[in-house]
Amino acid sequence: MNKILKIGDYKIKQSHKVRLSDYDPADTGPFKDRQEALSKLALDIEKLIELQEKFYASNRFSLLIILQGMDSAGKDSLIKHVLSGLNPQGVEVHSFKQPSAEELEHDFLWRYVRKLPSKGRIGIFNRSYYEEVLVCRVHPELIKKENLPQDHYKEKFWEKRFETINQFERYLVENGFLIVKFFLHLSKKEQDKRLAERIEREDKQWKISLSDLLEREHFKDYLLAYEQMLEHTTTSESCWYILPADHKWYSQLLAASILVELMEGLKLDYPRLKEEEKEKLKALFYGKSRSQH
Repeated sequence: MNKILKIGDYKIKQSHKVRLSDYDPADTGPFKDRQEALSKLALDIEKLIELQEKFYASNRFSLLIILQGMDSAGKDSLIKHVLSGLNPQGVEVHSFKQPSAEELEHDFLWRYVRKLPSKGRIGIFNRSYYEEVLVCRVHPELIKKENLPQDHYKEKFWEKRFETINQFERYLVENGFLIVKFFLHLSKKEQDKRLAERIEREDKQWKISLSDLLEREHFKDYLLAYEQMLEHTTTSESCWYILPADHKWYSQLLAASILVELMEGLKLDYPRLKEEEKEKLKALFYGKSRSQH
């Protein structure tokens, strides 16, 4: 019996109030466990590989995949298990840490613009310019480092920053970009479990730092910041999907299904030679082949 994923249930509607408490981080949709979902995930990944080849060959669009989520929400795992099978010639993954001194000398979008994918390519931002309305909102002292002419404590600062992001993405879409934004929604209980595992297991200790544990104390503040971000930056051009992240296999399955649906909707095919060009190539190839024998 085929399981049907209701992708629309995870898509944020424009101008709707967002309450993350309405979304269950442990949701697994119609699947009881990982084993039930494996065959569909494998099929979707196979489809993605074929679709990416056509996407690359057609050279018409750029795809930007944005991943946001709390520490240990599964962003790296999603990239590894869903997207690592794609042709590396057409995929770029960028992780963004704290901005450097050079980056702080520019506007907040500058460092992200430099890493945008070209036509035919897929760019994955593991964290993105949305950190500017998440980390910087939870820690507003970071804004001072940007040396802005306006005071970030003034009214509507964050609303203006949301609008700047929306305008930026609108510009990208008008220039051939497809933007897919995934928020991996993780519960506090599951985050604590994963962080504890990183502390205890030697093969995972490299993934954790003191700052991760300090940020854990701001979990509720981040939830509020995420709600505001999701509500104000879902647009008709680029919407957010909330992926339940307590079960990594389900967030991976959802992401793969959403990407397949998006890329199938483009109805792309391999570029075809015009008959005149084809005949010229045949004449040149077969003519040379005969002359060599």
